[in-house]
Amino acid sequence: PLDNEEETAAAKCTQPCLEESLSVSDLECSLCIRMFFEPVTTPCGHTFCKECLERCLDHRPSCPLCKQSLREYLKAGRYSPTVLLQDIMLATFPTQLAERRELHRAEMAELSNLTKNIPIFVCTMSFPGIPCPLHVFEPRYRLMIRRCQESGTRRFGMCVYENGKSFADYGCMLEIRQVELLADGRSLVDTIGRQRFRVLSRGHRDGYHTADIEYLEDKKVSGEELQELQSLHESTYRLAQRFCEHGDLTSRHILMQHGPLPEKEEDIQASADGPTWCWWLISILPLDPSYQLNLFSCTSLRARLSQLQHILTALLQQPP
Repeated sequence: PLDNEEETAAAKCTQPCLEESLSVSDLECSLCIRMFFEPVTTPCGHTFCKECLERCLDHRPSCPLCKQSLREYLKAGRYSPTVLLQDIMLATFPTQLAERRELHRAEMAELSNLTKNIPIFVCTMSFPGIPCPLHVFEPRYRLMIRRCQESGTRRFGMCVYENGKSFADYGCMLEIRQVELLADGRSLVDTIGRQRFRVLSRGHRDGYHTADIEYLEDKKVSGEELQELQSLHESTYRLAQRFCEHGDLTSRHILMQHGPLPEKEEDIQASADGPTWCWWLISILPLDPSYQLNLFSCTSLRARLSQLQHILTALLQQPP
């Protein structure tokens, strides 16, 4: 057996040998042609960056090189890092590995900006404080959701499609609460609405839409105006309660689906988006999407409550 000195000498001998026999190009991912970042090896023996492989599996569940099925691998949903390869890269090309990590960090920082180039999911109306469950199956949105999680923001914008534009001028930030991955790579994403925003400009990134945005905020009122707003809020809330107790089949079905009318809030101006119960009501009422969008973009709580009062009065006058 080798004593300690001989072992150190042997290690010193193998290190230069390893550096001489390897070049950076031997440690490149065949998909992004960059040095491996978080390398993973498939059951068929091919190695890729974790992110590169995930993006390929978004489109089809087979190895990008040999086309062998990776359905079972995808189903397991676990990508274990190829530790030996990581150790070799660290031992032979520490500077290049540090540069690669820094590049990844910069990309993540760019993805975590929440006003510039925010990802946009073009699908449905969503509202502040209201849950919005999503079924994600398109490759571009699989990538988008993964990035929102990896960047740590767990947020993206939701807009409806609008004729003549790729999506509407107003939308709602959604926060990911939970993601349930399905065996074939699809996912069920539980999100909740956060702030409203206005689109300033539109863009694209890797197949999905992006936008530069500014957040909307209700105008604050005080004094006599606030007292009037309080009483309008009270009377509209009572109408909403009557509507929910109205008891026809449609509203009973709605309550089962969306849960009960949210409680009133102490301070009606505490949130930039006003009371949550208003958004709950707007989300369940039988309104035209363009009318919903109109209410959504309004930054006057008084105007929003007046409209709701008008709609509820009309609905309560209809025969059951």
